[in-house]
Amino acid sequence: MVIAQFNQDDTHYPSDLRTCLGNHAPKIITALGNLAIFKDKKIAFFCSVKCPGHLILKTYDLAQHLKEAGVTVIGGFHSPIERECLRILLRGPQPVIVCPARSLKGMRLQAEYKDPIKKGQLLLLSPFKESKNRNTVEAANERNRFVAALADTILVAHASPNSKTEMFCRELLTWGKRLYTFESESNSNLIQLGAKPMEANDLSKWG
Repeated sequence: MVIAQFNQDDTHYPSDLRTCLGNHAPKIITALGNLAIFKDKKIAFFCSVKCPGHLILKTYDLAQHLKEAGVTVIGGFHSPIERECLRILLRGPQPVIVCPARSLKGMRLQAEYKDPIKKGQLLLLSPFKESKNRNTVEAANERNRFVAALADTILVAHASPNSKTEMFCRELLTWGKRLYTFESESNSNLIQLGAKPMEANDLSKWG
């Protein structure tokens, strides 16, 4: 499969990347899969590795609702909970965008990606140069900001108080992005910051 690429002068380059990331916006984006998905409205999904049990259940429930609603979801899908949600999403017909924390060049294509890419359901995107061929904490942080900048709406299932994820949410709110989290006492810190509370089965509140 052919890897496509476009730079900041290309008409396909999203203006949100420059608006949100400024001088840190990637010079080149590489893509593998159905580029038409890139134009869809996108919901970014994040979930910390550590997450209360009741919020894990809500997260899986949300993935089912997103699958049934045909909503385009973008994410890194790195944490165990995120990976399980990706498996749920790929069982449906809706578009999914996966952004690995490395270059697409030389990346081994996972078996679960091959059929969705052929069907035009899946798009892989990366903001990294060819030399960035392995995951690092720094690359994951850069990838997460890339994902959030591309999204129209963002859902953070959970972020512990004073955690890196909470700090990330503070940054997203300064961008003016629509940030949602699950209605729960465990997410009171995010709601106090300005995240909008929602339930997994009420997608009508999104947007």
